[in-house]
Amino acid sequence: MAVVRSVVFNIVAFVLTGVMGVGALPIRWFMPGHALAYAKLWSRLVLWLFRTICGVQVRVSGLEHLPQSGPALIASQHQSAFDTLVWMLLLPRPCYVMKGELTRIPLLGPMLVLTGMMPVERAAGARALRLLLQGTDKAVADNRQIIIFPEGTRTMPGEHVALKPGIAAMSSHTGLPVIPVATNSGLFWGRNAFVKRSGVLHVCLGPSIAPTRRAVLLEEIEKSWRALEPGCGL
Repeated sequence: MAVVRSVVFNIVAFVLTGVMGVGALPIRWFMPGHALAYAKLWSRLVLWLFRTICGVQVRVSGLEHLPQSGPALIASQHQSAFDTLVWMLLLPRPCYVMKGELTRIPLLGPMLVLTGMMPVERAAGARALRLLLQGTDKAVADNRQIIIFPEGTRTMPGEHVALKPGIAAMSSHTGLPVIPVATNSGLFWGRNAFVKRSGVLHVCLGPSIAPTRRAVLLEEIEKSWRALEPGCGL
């Protein structure tokens, strides 16, 4: 049954993405100010398909840890493409830190730029960090909520990898606390996995972590994730 559901979901999501990709052209040319709202609509539809076709319930806990308004800095575990969509629904003005090569994808790339996402060329070394902080300043000034995946890549549920230091630089630079987020999304929409599984998908937010020294902050994020994981079914 999971295979059949996955086939249907992948086909419908692919068609939807293609249609909305073409439909984004007038947005890019004539209404760039509506790009974020259009991206939110696409995310909402894809996740609705995921829940409806694949039989997934999404439960979000800890939303009280988000500020009522203004900028925020969110450090999320990254197990699935789901993680790159869900914050479009949970936040008013999300801004993802993402791989720079994504901006070069036809149709999708230009829209990512218009929506105000933050591309980073990771191979650029020290320059990448300067660009990250410049982008962070711009996002904060625009009252955006920044989502970064400190693991730097998608991981397996329960897998532990060394965190990248960019999150610490962003927190120190802006003075923003870091909101840690754990998830079990990889159990249902795995990395490069064709088959999607049914069940209860958790997104668990923890109390914010005050800006501090890099090593300490990264350790505190890890500790917060480990504390949140049992509530995420891990």
